[in-house]
Amino acid sequence: MIEKFNPPTVHEPAGYSHVTITSAGRLAHLAGQCPLDLSGVVVGEPGDFDAQTDQVIANCLAVLAAAGASPADVVRSIIYVVSPDSAVLAGVWRRLNASPLAPAFTTASTLLGVASLGYEGQLIEVDLTAAL
Repeated sequence: MIEKFNPPTVHEPAGYSHVTITSAGRLAHLAGQCPLDLSGVVVGEPGDFDAQTDQVIANCLAVLAAAGASPADVVRSIIYVVSPDSAVLAGVWRRLNASPLAPAFTTASTLLGVASLGYEGQLIEVDLTAAL
């Protein structure tokens, strides 16, 4: 069982929950998913947040399925975006939430603008934890 709620003593969040509690006995801690295609190449033209976000979504769905989980089983997400611009971060957030991965972001979720990520040209990474 996954319980999600927002205490009345803090602000109303934009689609995620401040608190996620699970009674699941097993958790799947998934590696941060990068915008790499099957051959290990960063997708999209330089600066193409949409193409990279779409590849990260596909990769997240694949690793969740391999773990025997779905987006609705995610209890924690961290989204890293290489940008100091909150409009860019909001655009990535909207694209994630318009995708089949969207249920993953209704639980405890953090969106961060960062200076860089591990692969050259990488603009986004998503880290998920799922209850099995």
